[in-house]
Amino acid sequence: MTGVVALGVPDAAFEARLREVLRSRVEFIELIGDDLVAAGGKRVRPLLTYLAAQALGAHPGQPDWAGVRDLAVGAELLHSASLLHDDLIDDADTRRGHQAAFRRFGNVVSVMSGDFMLSRLLLLLSGLPASAELTRLFGTAASVICEGEVLQFQVAAYQDYAWEHYLQVIHGKTAALTELATAAPAALLGASAAHREALATYGREFGMAFQMQDDLLDLTGDEGRTGKPVGGDLREGKATAPTLYLLDGPHAAEVREVLERRAAQQGDVARVHLLAEQSGALQATRAEIARRSRLAADALSALPPSDARAALLDLATRERERSH
Repeated sequence: MTGVVALGVPDAAFEARLREVLRSRVEFIELIGDDLVAAGGKRVRPLLTYLAAQALGAHPGQPDWAGVRDLAVGAELLHSASLLHDDLIDDADTRRGHQAAFRRFGNVVSVMSGDFMLSRLLLLLSGLPASAELTRLFGTAASVICEGEVLQFQVAAYQDYAWEHYLQVIHGKTAALTELATAAPAALLGASAAHREALATYGREFGMAFQMQDDLLDLTGDEGRTGKPVGGDLREGKATAPTLYLLDGPHAAEVREVLERRAAQQGDVARVHLLAEQSGALQATRAEIARRSRLAADALSALPPSDARAALLDLATRERERSH
């Protein structure tokens, strides 16, 4: 990543602070917290928080950097709490290569541990400058995440497939949290309205492109590389960008039947993949991913040049290139 070696990024200090915040007197909660720290993951949201803060002039070692680190920890807590709940809802077996928490500890422990993370998030926010505004931002994001998750199931239940619903769902699933990750540092640091809007736009459009890319890979990816069965969305009755493009075309009736029976017949997923490839639905999805990535990149023009801005631009560019 451009300039990343010169930047403060989530590191051992971040992991130590995350572990500290997750400390509990209850062993099962502690074990789930330990799993979260040990599993690591890409830490995309904390990375966005760190880069956004540095694009605004903050740097490790400055008095306000501890607050930036707590915001990054908070973003990871909100993300992780939502994953604990999602795994239970989706009846998932694994998470990041490990047994899902509810499989190991049971439903009650998993849900309450997610709630524990949310309570620790509130405590984190209460100790930060601009805590009222930050609590509003995190609370809004949390509500959007919940709405997106429930709407996804509602659409599948009613078979009410529409672009409007899909965009709301992926905003809730992914973009609301990436938008929060880049907007929260601007609130903490008292940035100008123009810089706040630029970073919020970047985070939102980056997240939309990121989720569209994941949805594309769900249909076209290699299970060996993604670690997930191909066609999972179709089997859950979820219409993502490629299938929505198909529903707008001459193969709409056939694709709708596949969605309605949740790809229960052998060859359903392969057939939708073939139709999407032949009709141009895959190309249209890649074009939309590229458009969203460009919107994210263009928003950064409001910020002064810096290594952090260059790193954010590189992330958006790589997301655009990843779609091809």
